Amino acid sequence: MTWVLPVLKRVGALLIVFVGVTFLIYALVFALPGDPIKALGGDRPLPDSVVAVLRAKYHLDQPLIVQYLEWVGGLFRGDLGLDFHGRPVADQLAARWPVTFTLALTAWVIELILGLGLGLIAAIRRGTAVDQGILTVTILIGAIPVFVVGSTAQLVFGVRLGWFPVAGTTQGWPTAYILPALVIAIFGLGAVARLMRNASVDALGSDFVRLVRAKGVGEGRVIGVHVVRNSLIPAATYLATDLGYLLGGAVIIEGIFNMPGIGNLLFNAIRAHEGPTVVGVSSLLILVFLILSLLVDLLHVALDPRLRRV
Repeated sequence: MTWVLPVLKRVGALLIVFVGVTFLIYALVFALPGDPIKALGGDRPLPDSVVAVLRAKYHLDQPLIVQYLEWVGGLFRGDLGLDFHGRPVADQLAARWPVTFTLALTAWVIELILGLGLGLIAAIRRGTAVDQGILTVTILIGAIPVFVVGSTAQLVFGVRLGWFPVAGTTQGWPTAYILPALVIAIFGLGAVARLMRNASVDALGSDFVRLVRAKGVGEGRVIGVHVVRNSLIPAATYLATDLGYLLGGAVIIEGIFNMPGIGNLLFNAIRAHEGPTVVGVSSLLILVFLILSLLVDLLHVALDPRLRRV
């Protein structure tokens, strides 16, 4: 039972981070200038009595900490609250979540295949122009802002070449998802490739690979089985947590490609000062990322007995 204490510590740390980050987001969102309740009337100002009722309904007449505790209480009951038009935030997320998840998962698979493949090629061709070229290109692409890459890809491959849809998801998967998924994937692809390359270089120079080769095992089996299997751990660890980052990247790309996911919902909510929706979407993304990080930590604890004493 030596694993119980490390697990409890990690779960406790997760809860502290979640409370701290969500409170900060909540405070920042509701500190934005402007009155979203009065803005509901548009050009016609709402009567003061209506404004007072709406403020009480959304707890806006309470101190910030009370508002946050009311929201957290609803969250533990599975209730993300209502937006300022009376629509459940949870229903809006449920309707748009499949698009975001499909986009992020597609990007993750692309990152997995290309990142591991390029890293292995770079390790096999270590010190050659191929190795240097792969490392240079992945670093340079990763340094460009995501909105620049997204807009450029949309213009070149969508508008000028016509290979992919410019916006929306009407053509379904994979046609409508490939281009935006590629844009998201290239930002994590470089890290995966470098991790795989370094681990593969170490494996290729290890004693057990020399022993396998001395036994007459073919080079294809040496690389495909022994090298790859022993080089996957660092890249796999990164990929496990990167799905959370990809969901965050999907939020930005959905705005560029006008995809009806939670990113699009978040952009519209920010423009409309829909505080409950902004907080609900942001908190969901944070929770997914923290859970993925926790699962990776627990996997490390299970695989490495030394961590159970930490």
